[in-house]
Amino acid sequence: MSGIHCQVLATSALIAFVATAAPERAKTFYRDVLGLPLRSDEEYALVFDANGTMLRVAKVEALTPLDRTVVGWQVEDIESVARQLGERGVQFERYGWMDQDDLGIWTTQDGSRVAWFRDPEGNVLSLTQFSV
Repeated sequence: MSGIHCQVLATSALIAFVATAAPERAKTFYRDVLGLPLRSDEEYALVFDANGTMLRVAKVEALTPLDRTVVGWQVEDIESVARQLGERGVQFERYGWMDQDDLGIWTTQDGSRVAWFRDPEGNVLSLTQFSV
């Protein structure tokens, strides 16, 4: 396939996944704290609508969260979103090796801004405001 542009998945909808061993707590967090509409509570997953992208919060018996971002959102105004989430109890991660502002936002060399937080299971989620 070298040299041939293959669009097998380029026009297909993306589905994002994150896991939880505590579905009721995850439902409250993703629906009530993050504000994502709950589309269904199925046997194996909670299904949310993340602005047209399906977010499936898989129900698992046990979970060891990864220590890196698993799901993130591109936002227009990261400070506003961080403040709103902070008012809802979200605590942003602090990393001693990077320079973050009072809200926990790090500015990259190109001017993009990123902040990280965790869901109740410890999954790392992020907000990103890309530079123009």
